[in-house]
Amino acid sequence: MIVRIMGEGQVRLADGHLTELNKLDDELLAEMENGDGPGFRRTLHALLTRVRDLGEPLPDESLEPSELILPSPDATLEEVRELLSDDGLIPG
Repeated sequence: MIVRIMGEGQVRLADGHLTELNKLDDELLAEMENGDGPGFRRTLHALLTRVRDLGEPLPDESLEPSELILPSPDATLEEVRELLSDDGLIPG
């Protein structure tokens, strides 16, 4: 799966990592619903860090279509809400 972090670039991520990332995504969704700004910020950074750690960066000149787009680390709660689906940021 090709994942784009807005403002940073793309990484190739094995589908096997989605379960771990979905746990962080569920936490993020709960914090957003509860209006927990500090928790939201902490979990968003944890999610993006795991994607970076687990993924293989693609070259900047790569034009692979992204299957998943994640917000930038400095995205606001409102900006992230606009990216959400019923499953959160990560499908499944």
